Amino acid sequence: MSTRNEQGPGGKNTGILRIYVWELPVRLAHWMIVLALTVLAVTGAYMHDPFIVAFSHRAWVMGTVRYIHLLAGFTLTAAFIWRFYWFFAGNRFANWRQFIPLAQSRRDGMGGMLKYYLFLRWWPKTEVGHNALAGMAYTMVYGLVVTEILTGFAMFDSILGNRALHFFIGWLPRLIDIQYLRAIHFGVMFLFLVFLIHHVYSAVLVSKEEKGGIMESIFTGYKYFPEGHFTEQGLPVIHTAEEVEEPEIVKN
Repeated sequence: MSTRNEQGPGGKNTGILRIYVWELPVRLAHWMIVLALTVLAVTGAYMHDPFIVAFSHRAWVMGTVRYIHLLAGFTLTAAFIWRFYWFFAGNRFANWRQFIPLAQSRRDGMGGMLKYYLFLRWWPKTEVGHNALAGMAYTMVYGLVVTEILTGFAMFDSILGNRALHFFIGWLPRLIDIQYLRAIHFGVMFLFLVFLIHHVYSAVLVSKEEKGGIMESIFTGYKYFPEGHFTEQGLPVIHTAEEVEEPEIVKN
């Protein structure tokens, strides 16, 4: 292990614990989903209300945009399937238990974070991975992703007429009319935009408050915490290498 010393209260040296939180597959899935949703939003908005005027008789703008939209949809589906697999194959911070607060300690933490977001508390509750409230929010976001995938493939099936695809998704238009599916598919895009604004705002805010490298961690995978911080709070969540994926105490 390497360590870094910093002057804490009273001139005491305090080590900084570096924890590998977000594994590479989690980070890749995150950015694939971000990229796919961005492309889907832009191309979907164009398909709803074309804003590019082509004067050439050979231009096939709508067809090209629809093709890009389709590729982005397949990318989103692949990224979601990969992330779903990592709910079970990943480390403790990627595990599905981080997104569904079954433990009482996780449910108790939701109230504190809610108070923080409502400006009723000065400081956020420090967590190594997702806090319980964020985990629940991401669960709903993944639900929206599934909604977009199902409604998108249902509309694609109505055009393609492929038997294999119809076998898997043909049941959905029998439950919900295709026009309602189209409206749901388009409307969910705006929910993603609302989430994006909140997600970036809260990530920047908590990163500034905690100073633990939240924003950087989605690129590097690492977050930083004062040595002994969790035991001081009575939260023995980082004691052994097995629990934190080989932590490092970093000193100069």
